[in-house]
Amino acid sequence: MLIIGICGASGSGKSTLARELARRIHQPCVLLRQDAYYHDHPELTFEERRALNFDEPASFDHDALYQDLLALQSGEPIQEKDYDFALHRRCDTQTWLQPADVAIVEGIHAFYDPRVRAMMDLKLFVQVDPDICLLRRIRRDIRDRGRDVDDISRQYLGTVKPMYERHIRNYVNFADVIVAHGGKNQKIVEILGHYINTRLIPAGNAGNPSE
Repeated sequence: MLIIGICGASGSGKSTLARELARRIHQPCVLLRQDAYYHDHPELTFEERRALNFDEPASFDHDALYQDLLALQSGEPIQEKDYDFALHRRCDTQTWLQPADVAIVEGIHAFYDPRVRAMMDLKLFVQVDPDICLLRRIRRDIRDRGRDVDDISRQYLGTVKPMYERHIRNYVNFADVIVAHGGKNQKIVEILGHYINTRLIPAGNAGNPSE
């Protein structure tokens, strides 16, 4: 199984890049979102969960992601993970993800765990102007996560920006390719899709284009 890692700041376009690449890869592909692997804290009140630092590496269950990748590599299905951003609680589904020829892992700390990083055949770092990332985050959090501007500002200044400065921007040093403009950069998406299909996927698995 080919594993592609996508890392970058919150709002940089990682998810869009992952979806666009999946569309262009000729083989069956499974997407794993790191933000579905947050630790669950049922013992805390909503206000206590709301105050957690969701942008530090320790907020994520790196062991669970690693074990899921190992299972997929071994040809075993995994339970799909999910997270309710309005309640700040895990809400794993009853859906089982089947092994595929390609797995795409995307998240702000996708390159943090050296075990996961060593499994990746291609590491992409999405580099976008921080102001653009913030604007995208505001739109997303209001539209999809039930947040208001005050809540977004508090979280951005309190955890998002400091964790980007301390951790996330340094992951660029692990990247094989730096992607500007995220998944909206159609030229780089086409180039990466072609590279993956012709250079990384074995010739015997070439298959037919999906579009």
